Amino acid sequence: MKVSVIIPAYNEGARIQKVISAVKKAGLPSEIIVVSDGSTDDTVEIAGSEGVNVVELPQNQGKGAAVKAGVCSTDAEIYVFIDADLVGLTPEHVDSLIRPVLEGEADATLGVFGGGRVSTDFAQKVTPGLSGQRAVKAAFLENLPSIEESGFGVEVMLNKHLERHHAKVKRVELHGVSQILKEEKMGSLEGLAARIKMYKDIVTHMK
Repeated sequence: MKVSVIIPAYNEGARIQKVISAVKKAGLPSEIIVVSDGSTDDTVEIAGSEGVNVVELPQNQGKGAAVKAGVCSTDAEIYVFIDADLVGLTPEHVDSLIRPVLEGEADATLGVFGGGRVSTDFAQKVTPGLSGQRAVKAAFLENLPSIEESGFGVEVMLNKHLERHHAKVKRVELHGVSQILKEEKMGSLEGLAARIKMYKDIVTHMK
């Protein structure tokens, strides 16, 4: 089965190379697609230098639009979604997300952090369904409602969709993996504003 790893990215030039490297060394992916969501830094150049497929959105449209662009650019039978700002991701983590779906044990997987940073571990213990790390059979997303406007609510939409279609979802612990906080990437004020927008997107799609 063709397995496509989709990495949505917005101004992740400082971080994305390590994530791509881990995915490239994994044994199960067939292709890697980086979707630059209107990045203004060197995200596109770095991803291109790694030899992966790059989809460029002309302006920042939000994570939901980036996810859809990645899905629409491949005919894979399994989609794998990986965030571009992960720390500690290994090839084994990537394969562990894919294997249960590839072997028919589950229709989808949900990667949950553990043993990494306290802040990200705690956040995922409280709301594991908001993880951006997952694999899912393409067949389960054929009738997915439009997600272009979902922004950071895309994970909530995916969860609801899989639940409606009675998909079997398996949680996979990604031990030692964590994520760079928005405040660390953007600075305190801009990062806080981005975090508030993220929470608004999430809450909107939880209704």
